[in-house]
Amino acid sequence: MTRGDDPKGGGDWRTTFRPDIPSPARIYDYLLGGKDNYPADRQAGDEIASYLPNIREACRWNRAFLRRAVTFLAGDAGIRQFVDIGAGLPATGHVHDVARQADLATRIVYVDNDPVVLTHGRNMLHGVPNTAILSHDLRLPAGILADHELRRLIDFSEPVAILLVAVLPFISDADDPAGIIKELLAPFPPGSYLALSHTTADGTPAVKEAAKVYDDATAQAHVRRRDAVLALVDGLDLVPPGLVWTPQWRPEAGAGMPPRPADSLCYALVARKP
Repeated sequence: MTRGDDPKGGGDWRTTFRPDIPSPARIYDYLLGGKDNYPADRQAGDEIASYLPNIREACRWNRAFLRRAVTFLAGDAGIRQFVDIGAGLPATGHVHDVARQADLATRIVYVDNDPVVLTHGRNMLHGVPNTAILSHDLRLPAGILADHELRRLIDFSEPVAILLVAVLPFISDADDPAGIIKELLAPFPPGSYLALSHTTADGTPAVKEAAKVYDDATAQAHVRRRDAVLALVDGLDLVPPGLVWTPQWRPEAGAGMPPRPADSLCYALVARKP
């Protein structure tokens, strides 16, 4: 999820508040029109927008995919426990708000390693039953699965939904994202699900240049092609319509479809453990 080095010096951003170092979560918050960001994040977001003028709309499409995926998982699929890794900063349509519409007893664990995300998340979840936010790095899935608070809320004998929305681009090939997914799902029974979205340059080559902006952030970005994204879920069964652009994944009735779905810049899928 993150790099271990500090690109600017002055203390490890994971333990020292460093608003001078752009954060993917805060950049995303800025592009979504949020307020939990700093000048360095806004500068990075504006630079990304210089390469991708529609990036803000693409971020909204990605967020809308998350809401639709959770609605499907909590409704049609009957999932009653969710683990949202790389949860990011609070925004409209929180996973717990959407999932608990199906059943107020649904249990939700958020995971992130950005100190600002964790602080805001704890404030957001104060007094919300059956929820928690935990500090872990996606690159170390064993630590996530062993967390006592996660094990208090999540029943490993029941199906789970693992959410990896807009976070896998910050996992390098060297860190084996496909292996991470397998390890996360391994202890859970068949009928568990994975939902993910992933940035790609397949439809917009300028995504590669925009991704370089993250070289000076707390996490580098890794753009992947369609076949590489599909390889991440090898062995899982894709839920129809399969791997598509984010606006194309089970759009709501009457929802407008962009003339060029590739302008969403992200692939999306939901897959089931057989």
